[in-house]
Amino acid sequence: MGHALCICSPGTVTIDNKRYLFIQKLGEGVMISKLLLESYLGRVSTNWERHPHSPQGVPLGPSNVGDDHGPSQTLLAHSGFSYVDLVEGFHDGHFYALKRILCHEKQDVEEAQREADMHRLFNHPNILRLVAYCLKERGTKHEAWLLLPYLKGGTLWNEIERLKDKGNFLTEDEILQLLLGICRGLEAIHAQGYAHRDLKPTNILLGDEGQPVLMDLGSMKQARIQVESSRQALALQDWAAQRCTISYRAPELFSVQSQCVIDERTDVWSLGCVLYAMMFGEGPYDMVFQKGDSVALAVQNQLSIPQSPRHSSALRQLLASMMTVDPLQRPYIPFLLSQLEALQPPAPGQHTTQI
Repeated sequence: MGHALCICSPGTVTIDNKRYLFIQKLGEGVMISKLLLESYLGRVSTNWERHPHSPQGVPLGPSNVGDDHGPSQTLLAHSGFSYVDLVEGFHDGHFYALKRILCHEKQDVEEAQREADMHRLFNHPNILRLVAYCLKERGTKHEAWLLLPYLKGGTLWNEIERLKDKGNFLTEDEILQLLLGICRGLEAIHAQGYAHRDLKPTNILLGDEGQPVLMDLGSMKQARIQVESSRQALALQDWAAQRCTISYRAPELFSVQSQCVIDERTDVWSLGCVLYAMMFGEGPYDMVFQKGDSVALAVQNQLSIPQSPRHSSALRQLLASMMTVDPLQRPYIPFLLSQLEALQPPAPGQHTTQI
């Protein structure tokens, strides 16, 4: 059931026999009725869709709370509320993010436990690690607690927006370095037989040295899914509508065929959208969503990549390969890694011969 937890005194908690001091709230999330879901643009959505700049969980960095993307609340695909508190360990003086999920039903408990289990699968520098997990009873309900590292660098989206506010963009060298780390994190996830399924700039934290760290593993699902009936196809399509952000969702998840295989290359499409956002300051389908147009229709056409002197033809070709509409023609992560490693800028003082 997880590590023991007790409330020792106001402002402190003990998890796994270690005491933590409450510092401040970082954010909170709340599930909103499908029919009343209102985006920060003031429109009411008739279908539940994950907003492109709202992480499923809650922010683990300091600057996505109450920023320019709307209210600090972040939307959860499961019922109930979640909060993130900044806490400090008495034993080590380090800061942590304590994610608390209110579980109203057995399914909520199972999903919170599954999210913790997904974190425990990995010990990787590009995947957010789980420090501790426990389940606390609150009368007839439960509260799941996930203790996670606090990364003060915020999210990749915060950095993209910070630069854009100054009229700047990430350089190609910075993009390549970030992309390499993201791919290495995805490689580790795919090697375990899973796919992230909700990769986007708000789900990528930046570590102390600027390295990308994948977070929000609550939407992770087995990588390869064999669909053999229309009923199974519809169930998967409905699941994707709830758990995969609309403007970063792969085309094959909008209209799942009754006889098909869905695999980890859904993450490669999302990765392409992340790469586009790093190159141009917004995702390729963010404006489609914000204008109320059909993202489902837009993703069925090959993406037109704007010309820019900031980007090499090699980077543009890499983006185009990720954004291939036909998933069977889309590359796997190991191929992209080999391409990226060849494109990495040389170390200072190292000379290369251009081929």
